[in-house]
Amino acid sequence: MSTAAAWNPPSPRTAELIREACALMLSAPEDVIGEVDAVTLAHTDEAVVADPSFVEAIRRANRANLLHWAESNVRDPGAPVAPNLGPEVVNIARDLVRRGLDANTIDAYRTGQNAAWRLWMTLAFTLTSDPAELSELLDVTARSIFAFVDETIAAITGQMRQERERLTRGTHAERLEVVTLLLDGAPIGQDRASARLQYALDRPHTAAVVFSDSADPDQGVLGRAAELLARAGGARAPFTVNASVSSLWVWIPGADGPDVAVVRAALDGLADTRIAIGTTARGVAGFRRSHLDALATQRLMHRTADDVRLATYDEVQVVALATQDEERAREFAERTLGDLADAPHDLHETVRTYVREGFSASRTAELLFTHRNTILNRLGRAEDLMPAPLTGRTTQVAVALEVVRWLGPR
Repeated sequence: MSTAAAWNPPSPRTAELIREACALMLSAPEDVIGEVDAVTLAHTDEAVVADPSFVEAIRRANRANLLHWAESNVRDPGAPVAPNLGPEVVNIARDLVRRGLDANTIDAYRTGQNAAWRLWMTLAFTLTSDPAELSELLDVTARSIFAFVDETIAAITGQMRQERERLTRGTHAERLEVVTLLLDGAPIGQDRASARLQYALDRPHTAAVVFSDSADPDQGVLGRAAELLARAGGARAPFTVNASVSSLWVWIPGADGPDVAVVRAALDGLADTRIAIGTTARGVAGFRRSHLDALATQRLMHRTADDVRLATYDEVQVVALATQDEERAREFAERTLGDLADAPHDLHETVRTYVREGFSASRTAELLFTHRNTILNRLGRAEDLMPAPLTGRTTQVAVALEVVRWLGPR
């Protein structure tokens, strides 16, 4: 049903129930959004789910859609809800086209819609047990939800058509096609791929992902971050691919990789920008391996607070390997750390630094800008919280603390 079509308003009682249900939903939106995210991602193309920026974009779009519909119904219960054309949703269309995917990919919205509808019905039955009230409440909101999703999908499809027409007039489509073939391990010759990309693949490179947690970041800032990486690696220019609206895939030629300290210091001048850096490796295999390492780093960065502006695969490699089975990794961390797993950050950081610095309390105090006695007190508190002493278990404790650091709370 079009939003322009006539839509009879609900009865005052049903309008009251809709407003009450939406207010409850808005008071704890994460409970609903988490379920919708899980179902949507489970039915999304594997090529999309493999990219952390894409996953975050889908989550932002789901949140934006749910809030858009609920807030509209708080203002005017039962009235048609205009399609959501905010940046979170429009950028999904651009990202899908840039990745070479078609409109069928957005069918995952339907599964998300079904999950939201099931949760909505559960909520409705908590508000009234009157059969007549339930009948009208569910009828009105079903028409509203399904019409809203239909029109939002139609708008996304239109945006995808426009983006596809724009890209066919540029070089991005060919560059992304060749890079995707290389990353998928397709049998494309190194010389031929280098010629099409105008980037020599027969040398060492370091891949990175420059990304933002913003739904609509400044593309110029992302580009400047890529240039910063190139300069810090002694290269004239980076090789980049626009992976999505909020992320750039970057490769820097050179055997040494970018100077991480230089990049980290310069990031303060680039607002809302984060960088995940892969390993340095040679040739086509290295081009692919380094990129996969950068993606693994980015996935962990998405799990941490946004104050982690830069991370390298070398820093997260153990956690990346340990968390391939996330549930077992969490069980290991909780079993190893005991109550320390849920302790304040300063205790975690003190134990991590103490182990890394060879059990030197003085060096730990110096690095954490804290008095040595404070460090000793923290170590004592940490020992009390753990199920067994630190001595003889330093490797397990160190890995467990890294798991907690990068995965965040359950």
